[in-house]
Amino acid sequence: MGTASSGCSVGGDNADMSMMLNTPAVLLVGGMGTRLRSVLPSTPKPLASVGNKSFLELLVRQLRCQGIRRLVMCTGYLADRVESEFGDGSGWDIEIDYSKEPNPLGTAGAIRLAQHHLKHVSDFLVMNGDSFLEIDFRRLVRFHRGHKGLVSMAVVKVENANRYGTVQVDTENRVIGFMEKAGSDRPGLINGGVYILNRAILGYIPEAPASLEKDVFPRLLSQGVYALEQHGMFIDIGTPEDYARAQQLCDHLYEAALYQPQPDSEPPEFGDCNDDRER
Repeated sequence: MGTASSGCSVGGDNADMSMMLNTPAVLLVGGMGTRLRSVLPSTPKPLASVGNKSFLELLVRQLRCQGIRRLVMCTGYLADRVESEFGDGSGWDIEIDYSKEPNPLGTAGAIRLAQHHLKHVSDFLVMNGDSFLEIDFRRLVRFHRGHKGLVSMAVVKVENANRYGTVQVDTENRVIGFMEKAGSDRPGLINGGVYILNRAILGYIPEAPASLEKDVFPRLLSQGVYALEQHGMFIDIGTPEDYARAQQLCDHLYEAALYQPQPDSEPPEFGDCNDDRER
C-alpha cells in the first residue's frame, strides 16, 4: 500500500496538541456485520467502501486530523483484512497496534483484551468502527477531565430514536439512565458511539464477553457517566439502508473527516467523493 496523505494539517495550541498526542484511540472493528451480509458478503463492515475509500479510513483520517497519533484497532472477524489495509499506520503518519479477538468478546471484552496497549495512559478514546460522528475530540477530552467521571460519551439528538434506545441525561450533563428501544417513532438522545474512558474502567469489565452499552455503563452510573451533546452529522452503516445513505452523503463525510474544529476556521472544500487525489 502506498503512502496516503493525511489531507490536513493539525492546528491548535501546544496544550491541546499535547493532550491529543497523549490520548490513544481504540477502534472497535471486530464485528461480523451480519445485517450487511446481503450487500457485503465477504468484507469486514468497517472496510465497506464509501466512495473510493473504506469507512474505517474516514475514521482514521478524522482522528489524524485532530491530532491523535496512536490507534489501537480491536479486530475479530476477517482481522487480517483490516491489518493488511492499514498496516502499522505509517502511511498516515500514525502508529497502529492491533488486538485480535480469538472469539467474539463484545465491545467491553474487546477493550479488556487490548488493555496491555493502554498501560501508561489515564484516559483513552473509544470509537465504534461502523459509525461516524462530526465531533471535536479535544472538546470531549476537556469535558471528560473537567467532570472527572469514569465515562464521557458523545450523544446526539435524533428525530426517530426507536432503533437505538435513548440516553437519559440530567441538567448537569450526568447520565441517569438508559432506555431500551421503545418501538415508537419519537425523538431522543442516543449514544453517538464515541467515548472517553478513564483507565480505571478496566476493573469493571468482566472476563466473560460483555457489552459496554448493556453490561458496563449501566453499572457505573453512580461512579460518574457524563454526556456531551453533539450537533453534527451522525451516521452508522449497520443496515443496508444506512449504508446506502452513507454513499449518498460521502462528500459530506469526507469533508467532515478532514475538518479541524477551531475558532474562525472553515471546513475544507471537496469535489466528487470518488476523486482519488488524496490517496
